[in-house]
Amino acid sequence: MQDTSPDTNSAEWTSAPLIIYGLSRCFMGDRRRKSRPSFSDRFCIVLVEPQHDGNIGAVARSMMNFGFSDLRVVGRVGEWSEEARRRAKNSQEVLDKALRVSSMKEAVSDCSVVVGTSGKREDGEKTSSRHFLLPDELPDRLSNTQGKVALVFGPEGKGLLNNQLRLCDLLVTIPSWEGYPILNLSHAVAIICYSWYTNSENSQPSGTGGRLLDPQLRRRLKTEIARLVESLPTREHKRKGIEETLTRVIMRGLPKNDEIHRIIGVISMSSEALSED
Repeated sequence: MQDTSPDTNSAEWTSAPLIIYGLSRCFMGDRRRKSRPSFSDRFCIVLVEPQHDGNIGAVARSMMNFGFSDLRVVGRVGEWSEEARRRAKNSQEVLDKALRVSSMKEAVSDCSVVVGTSGKREDGEKTSSRHFLLPDELPDRLSNTQGKVALVFGPEGKGLLNNQLRLCDLLVTIPSWEGYPILNLSHAVAIICYSWYTNSENSQPSGTGGRLLDPQLRRRLKTEIARLVESLPTREHKRKGIEETLTRVIMRGLPKNDEIHRIIGVISMSSEALSED
């Protein structure tokens, strides 16, 4: 199934920026001028004989989402199709710089470690050639590796064959329901890239930091809540429960310092208004 939804999670400055009140703003779906993660040059994504151009474009987009840029495609020649270009969205440079080779051996010839991927898992005595790691285990296993690492994905439908898996140093499989374990190619690439990215130093998105509340603000919040509850026209035995519930509900949202400042302001004004009444 191909993704035809609009881009809502990747971002470079547009050539025609939107000007609002003198401020330049980038459109959702455009790319920002950000340096690539430090690990970017260490990895290459290898697609072995992919069958659908749309998937190649979608892989390029998934790579760019997580800071990967080195794409190598086995068994493809000529120009990229319009479908590949369309699915790549704002990741055209990944396609432009992609290396097209005739064999998997050629694709990984400059790599120190080759990691193969497969959704075909075996049980019992048949596991001799398919001992898998999970995606989240890769960063720890490869953290001290010198040289380039290849992440290899097989063609849609059949995946990497046994002789291709034997060219790999490590094998990884993505946890999925055993009733239908095979993922779409670009989805599989996205999950593997995501697993590495979230274990890197670049993994915290803008706006998600600062979740540890300043202890002084926390004490002030509890003081203001207690003052508010004391001002409420309610029975005395209910005050403690109301105070605990308000504190618990507010803190459950893990508010940031600036959010707590605003909440404290509202609570304080409410207390004063109730006291005046």
